[in-house]
Amino acid sequence: MEDKLTVLSKITRKNKKLQALLEKYKQSHHLQSALIQLSEQASTVAELSLLYPAIHDILQKYVPSKSFYVVLLNQHSQSLELSYFSDEKDGISVALNQSNSFDEGATGYVFKQGKTTCFTKQQMQDAAAEGLFKALGTPAEHWVGVPVYQEQNIIGVLAAQSYDTKKSYSAQQIQLLEFMSLYLATAIERVKKRELLESEVKIRTRALTQSNDALNLEIGQRKRALQRQQILFKISEIATQAKNLDDAYFKIHEIIKTITYAENLYIALYDKESGWVSFPYCVDEFKENTQPRRFAKGYSELVISTEETQLIHPCRAKELIESGVVQRSAPVPKEQMATSWLGAPLKTAQGVIGLIVCQAYDNKHIFSQDDCELITFVSHQIAAVLQTKLANQAIAKSHQELEFRVSEKTKELQQANLHLQMQIDERKKIEQQLYHDAHHDSLTSLPNRSLFLTQLEKTLQQYQRFPDHHFAVLFIDLDKFKDINDQLGHQAGDQFLISVGDLFAHCIREHDLLARLGGDEFVILLTHLTEPQQAEDVANRIIDIMKKPFCSKGICVQSGASIGITFSQPHYIHTDEIIRDADAAMYYAKNSGRDRYELFHPLLTQSITTQESQTLHHLDMLPMHFRSSEIITLNEQFQSESLFEAFGEHPVLGCTSFDILKKFANDKDQHIKVELELLQQAYTQALTADVAMALVPCSSILLEQLEFTIFVDVLNKQKGQSQLCLLFDEQEIRHACATQIKNLKKLSQLGYSIGLNNFAKDRCELNLLTDINFDYLLLSSTFSKRVLQQESYDFQLQGVLAITKLKAMKVIAKGPSILNFRALLDKHGLAFFVGKQHALVCSELPEIQATQSL
Repeated sequence: MEDKLTVLSKITRKNKKLQALLEKYKQSHHLQSALIQLSEQASTVAELSLLYPAIHDILQKYVPSKSFYVVLLNQHSQSLELSYFSDEKDGISVALNQSNSFDEGATGYVFKQGKTTCFTKQQMQDAAAEGLFKALGTPAEHWVGVPVYQEQNIIGVLAAQSYDTKKSYSAQQIQLLEFMSLYLATAIERVKKRELLESEVKIRTRALTQSNDALNLEIGQRKRALQRQQILFKISEIATQAKNLDDAYFKIHEIIKTITYAENLYIALYDKESGWVSFPYCVDEFKENTQPRRFAKGYSELVISTEETQLIHPCRAKELIESGVVQRSAPVPKEQMATSWLGAPLKTAQGVIGLIVCQAYDNKHIFSQDDCELITFVSHQIAAVLQTKLANQAIAKSHQELEFRVSEKTKELQQANLHLQMQIDERKKIEQQLYHDAHHDSLTSLPNRSLFLTQLEKTLQQYQRFPDHHFAVLFIDLDKFKDINDQLGHQAGDQFLISVGDLFAHCIREHDLLARLGGDEFVILLTHLTEPQQAEDVANRIIDIMKKPFCSKGICVQSGASIGITFSQPHYIHTDEIIRDADAAMYYAKNSGRDRYELFHPLLTQSITTQESQTLHHLDMLPMHFRSSEIITLNEQFQSESLFEAFGEHPVLGCTSFDILKKFANDKDQHIKVELELLQQAYTQALTADVAMALVPCSSILLEQLEFTIFVDVLNKQKGQSQLCLLFDEQEIRHACATQIKNLKKLSQLGYSIGLNNFAKDRCELNLLTDINFDYLLLSSTFSKRVLQQESYDFQLQGVLAITKLKAMKVIAKGPSILNFRALLDKHGLAFFVGKQHALVCSELPEIQATQSL
């Protein structure tokens, strides 16, 4: 039995312990749960007025606390103030956060003691009787007060009371209240901070809202300013871009459309002097245009007279009509009455010049005060533009009137000037004709002597300044012109002169000058020349074209031309000297057989006595000598041939080539005598110099019938190792007769070596090379130079080389400066050149018997 009682007692004790532990666990759980809920409320509630009811709700779950209040210390007044109050019996006797008597009651007692205090109803009465505090409000059966600490400072009191005698406060519940008080201070601080933060947020939000409102207001103002600025830009563009006033009105309408309702708009102009109002621009759904009218009492006149913007709605319109300010001349249909009318004056420094009006019908738009301000602003800007345009229009109209008057006056002056100009032109034509007649030949229309001498004077002056600018004068005398006049008549002679002028013009260049001196004499001035050969080429062309017979009335007469040529020389001072020398050369050509040309030589103009003249022209009395020139290759290797050229010491001309001297021989016999003597002397010199082949120039006169026999006899007498190559000038052979050509070929047949000298000086006659078997061909220096300058001459050279190769002729290039071009000519196929001249010993020429037989 004892064992059972003992066991039972142990079990009972264990149960009690377990129940105590369970109760303790429940208490801890309640405390933890309450604290968690308190923390959640402190984190979620936005203000203290919501926190306290939340705490009260938490306490009611674990503590008898239907009657619950919180008192906190006011830091400024240092008095306790009620923050939350809930009571079953007592209502709120004082407002929250207002001064009260809690300092004197049990709450103030707990605040002063700074520790938790629990009273029963009796204990509270006894304490009040002792004077510890005053009994306030309805006495509670149980009352507990817990101080609220923040760090180590007490900031208030949390109090709970019960009016039920059975519901007292256990130690665990009091402990729960103490824990709640500990967390209450933290929760209150958190909520206060949140309240303060929210308050600051609200203040900041309010400030930002105000700032945003101010910013929006500023933005709106700036938008309006920008809009007005853009309008100003557009209006200023009208002043520069509008073509005319109508275009300006249209652009103004487009601008106003962007700022307000302007489907119906018109612009009126007011002329104060005439008292009329005109409507240059009108767009209206009922009126296509508005006619000008006298100044009256309409809406437009109201704007002009008041000089202010007028906004008129139906009510105001009625008032204006009733008061007599506005009068209608005729009733207006209701549907055409404007339900909203807005007009702004166009004001300038000179006053109101008109107005601009927008109107709406059938309440499609109601103009506001903003529209009124905008249209006023725009009208002020438009007024200046329109005034400028109107002034420009007036100026343009004035200019048009002035231009019209000027045009009319100009027409009158033009008519007068036309007659005067016709007289001036006629006089100029007469003057030009007189000048032309004075400087041109009346028959051929060629320049005459006067114009030719003027141009020659300028050319001579140019040459004196620039010696490289050479020129030449060709003096031409027509052969047998008298026969043409005698046989065909003077009219045919005139026609012959005209045709000759045309032919001569085709032989010269555009910048050369052809003139007629008179009768059958013509003269040509050639400029921009580099060598005399160019003048000779022109002379040859003239001689060739003159070989054609002139026919008239079935009769043909052969004419010709004798030409004298003078080339520019430094000693020329006057033009008379040039004409004189050219004329002397022409007479020499005419006396030498006509139909030829001669270059001027100083001997032609020597003034000497008859006896002196005969002495000078006796070639056999002149000392003669030879100059030899070896034939060399490009690398200056000497060949077995040498060119022998004769020179004579003339008392006037000095050392002169025999080719020139022979032209001045007294007679033919003398010429032949001297030339045969030179031939013998050349042979002797060749033997002395040990030359295998001596190339000696000969005249074609030796090939004539009688002279040829003597010529061959002289050649037969020359015996020795040296041989002679008889060189004949290409020009002489080209003009040689049939007998001369026959004898030339006979020389080749007899075994004598023959050659062609100065080939292609003025033309390239290839038929000479094919008809006659020459052994040597000496190219003229003129042709050699032209090969290097013009491609066409290279083609001619290649033709010459092809023929000479077939005919086994030796081609030699000659000329005073040919050695400077050897390398270039070698590229064109030339391999042999005439070297430098060397003087041979002079000797008197012996007479030969052949001469006596002549």
